[in-house]
Amino acid sequence: MGGMGSVKYAELGAFLRSRRARIRPGDVGLPSGPRRRVPGLRRDEVAQLAGASVDYYNELERGAGSQPSEQMIAALARALRLTADERDYLYHLADRPVPARGGAAAHVHPGMLDLLGRLTGTPAQVITDLHVVLVQNPLAVALLGDQSGLRGHRASFVYRWFTEPAARDLYPEADHERQSRSFVADLRAAAARRDGRDTEAGSLIGALLDASPEFAALWGDHDVAFRRDDRKRLLHPVLGPLEVNCLHLFSEDGRQRLLWFTPAVGTDGAGLLDLLATVGTRSVAGPAGLTGGGRPSPP
Repeated sequence: MGGMGSVKYAELGAFLRSRRARIRPGDVGLPSGPRRRVPGLRRDEVAQLAGASVDYYNELERGAGSQPSEQMIAALARALRLTADERDYLYHLADRPVPARGGAAAHVHPGMLDLLGRLTGTPAQVITDLHVVLVQNPLAVALLGDQSGLRGHRASFVYRWFTEPAARDLYPEADHERQSRSFVADLRAAAARRDGRDTEAGSLIGALLDASPEFAALWGDHDVAFRRDDRKRLLHPVLGPLEVNCLHLFSEDGRQRLLWFTPAVGTDGAGLLDLLATVGTRSVAGPAGLTGGGRPSPP
């Protein structure tokens, strides 16, 4: 987009500086270090947390450079632990529309982010009630694949599960029917919990009814049940079969869930999960892979 020379963009830079100054490194999982010349985060630290280049972030704080994308604004809001009101204000300053609450660029609850940052030794991620991955830690990427960068209905893992065969590759075929029923029951419960004026869930359900006879048949069963915990069998492309427990922590309004994965008792999952850090992200497919319902872009 065009340059950022307006008064509003100058305010954007000032706002970023003010938010950066109030955060302690330990708040976002960074070492404090003995010699810090600034009370809050350094510019390079914010850039690292947001997945931006240092030069680009410096330009933003100067009110110059190009207009930040919605994805960059969402990443900055997470890096700076902005409240929902502060996040909306940042979109306003950047001349970008505030995204829907449940979309891929939705604001992640700061408490969820703090917990995610402390779960450094286990795969974990935050998803919406419609199974859109908002943020995942590196171990979740290594286990499930990078789920960032998806838009529209495809951002929901439930939609991909019923419309893209490759989305099921990380589950044994014998488990597909059970997972399908669980996804549909959970989606019905999530849709019922939303405000009656909400259109996002209805749009997703309508698209699934049109695209998937399997989904339509299961939807007709009227099963309703939130996914709160689950024991899963996964087929990792490098580690092979492993069994994990997937635990859910719900936000107060039910719109977001923190998922974390632990080894199933009585299996060799503990040793295999310990290998995730060395496996890294090279082996797991991206958007076709598993994410949120059994289920994922770093904060």
